[in-house]
Amino acid sequence: MSSKIQIGDHVKIHLGSKHGDKAGWYEGKVIKIDPYSKHRSFYWVELDESAQTILNIKQISVFNPKNIEKIEE
Repeated sequence: MSSKIQIGDHVKIHLGSKHGDKAGWYEGKVIKIDPYSKHRSFYWVELDESAQTILNIKQISVFNPKNIEKIEE
């Protein structure tokens, strides 16, 4: 993570091998942040249209900071 992620940021999220052929990086926009502890939060991401089509979901929450990166514009 290069800088602090905030609501409205364009991000990419990673789905690991447990997702089978859908594993990989997908883009979206942070729509909500739910604090979990002092150092971690759940990041709710609304996926881009192409990711929604592939994954058949509109939103996803990401907890592990290694699985979300801010896309600098």
